[in-house]
Amino acid sequence: MIAYDKTDAKSIETYAKRLVGHTFSDVIKWAEVSSDYTYNKKSRKGGLGNLIEECYFGYAANGRSEADFSEAGVELKVTPIETRKKGQYAAGERLVLTMISYKEPITHDFENSHMWQKSQLLLIVCYLRDRSLKDNLLYEIQYASLFTPPEKDLVIIRNDYEIIVSKIERGLAQELSESDTMYLGACTKGATAATSFVPQFYPPYIPAKRRAYCYKQSYMTYVINTYIAQKSKEQEAIIENPKVLRKTSFERYLIEYKLAHFVGKTDKELCHILNREYNGNKAQWIDLTYRMLGIKSNSAEEFVKANIVVKTIRIESDGKIRENMSFPAFKYKEIIKENWDDCELHQYFSETKFLFAVFEKDGDCYRFKGAKLWNMPYKDLEETVRQGWQRTIDTIRKGPKLTPKMQKDGYVVLNDFLKESDDVIIHVRPHTKKSYYLFPDGTHYGNGTLANANELPDGRWMTTMSFWLNSSYVLKQLQSLD
Repeated sequence: MIAYDKTDAKSIETYAKRLVGHTFSDVIKWAEVSSDYTYNKKSRKGGLGNLIEECYFGYAANGRSEADFSEAGVELKVTPIETRKKGQYAAGERLVLTMISYKEPITHDFENSHMWQKSQLLLIVCYLRDRSLKDNLLYEIQYASLFTPPEKDLVIIRNDYEIIVSKIERGLAQELSESDTMYLGACTKGATAATSFVPQFYPPYIPAKRRAYCYKQSYMTYVINTYIAQKSKEQEAIIENPKVLRKTSFERYLIEYKLAHFVGKTDKELCHILNREYNGNKAQWIDLTYRMLGIKSNSAEEFVKANIVVKTIRIESDGKIRENMSFPAFKYKEIIKENWDDCELHQYFSETKFLFAVFEKDGDCYRFKGAKLWNMPYKDLEETVRQGWQRTIDTIRKGPKLTPKMQKDGYVVLNDFLKESDDVIIHVRPHTKKSYYLFPDGTHYGNGTLANANELPDGRWMTTMSFWLNSSYVLKQLQSLD
């Protein structure tokens, strides 16, 4: 093995780059470690990172508080990437930086915080996770690069840090959520429910889930593609000069500096101001929102990094929202295998922020009422939505009651899934305009085909469904705009 200077960050990086193009199995061979070593156990968290530490860099894996290469101020992180369309990558997971301690007072000074002292200079080693390979020691290392967030990211990361520590200081660590922040998150840690809860330092001393500071998965996807693999150019940005965020937050900048002066304008007036044809189609309001923000799509740099989704809300003359918000369709036989913490619905709401742009009916127009950057409150997600999700899982497992009923236009098939009237924030309804139901005796109903359905655990086929966010719940979240 070739030596490196453990006091020199560039020497460490150069040595790490020799890993590129090789597998973890190669590293084990170089180190002459037994082939049955435990690094390839998929149940062992951090196993591949430990392998690089011990078999390549030659130091024992440990849980020390300082950076791995403390003399050079470098922290090693080994993380998976996955391929996606157009040759780009997706981060395989969030990048855990260091544990959040609930045992002592928090540090408000970001630069002197333990989190930043340990992670301000990262050596990121990326390996390609190929799920078709049975042995993860066969995964190939693709990149090894030093990384420090650029200043335009750091101003947001500093604010994220303050949001997290302020919540902890108020004794609310039990309500932390990744969706509270933009790039820096507070992710849960702990193998079981019993071991994941610890006492808080601050009153009211409610036990809280163990958490760690992390760079969110959406942020890491951007970092890998733009800064490490350099497969994509930096995208259009809402904020051109990061210095503006030294005096205000990103949220305030969006709402007060970019959008506030459009409040009160009708969609017709906005089309004129923003040089857009008025046509009243569904895409018009989202396009107007992008134009007010000075961007072309939801692919603005800050939105991609922070996983912010722009949604336009139209409130009708009766004070109700015109449409419910849908989420990806689920497959019945697959969703019942999920657990709450890892299910798609939970991950979506715990990691996603929404920018709601609200238009209210006024005669033959919709008037821009304002906007709100929102994420689902912890209690709403972990209590009410979880309850609705569990009811859905239970319904699928026992077999939903499907009752054909004759109406003027033919048969409809009623079911006992969650309805919006159940008032549990979410409900379940068809994800397709066409319906199809197939029973074991060959009887079928609906105006679609088998392609519009998927199989239930009991062998029946039912129209493909998805979760929907109740419009009445969304309306309550927008009361602050009144």
